[in-house]
Amino acid sequence: MNTRKIGTVKEQQAAKFLEAEGYRILEQNFRCPRGEIDLIASRDGILVFVEVKYRAGMGSGAPEEAVNAAKQRRIIRAATQYLAQEGLWERTFCRFDVIAICGEKFFHYIDAFQS
Repeated sequence: MNTRKIGTVKEQQAAKFLEAEGYRILEQNFRCPRGEIDLIASRDGILVFVEVKYRAGMGSGAPEEAVNAAKQRRIIRAATQYLAQEGLWERTFCRFDVIAICGEKFFHYIDAFQS
């Protein structure tokens, strides 16, 4: 399986993981000129922008390490676009989470970075 197909499968698994935790998935693979967001979910009145990172093993480092400052800025820009186009800018609490998948283990980093 190529990298993009693996990424899609892992994003779908992450969505199921979040649903099992009580989240409602609103969008998958939101793309705009400002960037991309893997998953957009909601729970308890909070809009959650989720970055999913997968590594088969730790040889390339932990998956969450790939969500560096530059990647965070791209996610924040895309989230800003999403909030504006959906008319949610002023009345929505939101946060940025990371789902790191290493092999078959899932790690959910809640409020992983700030805008």
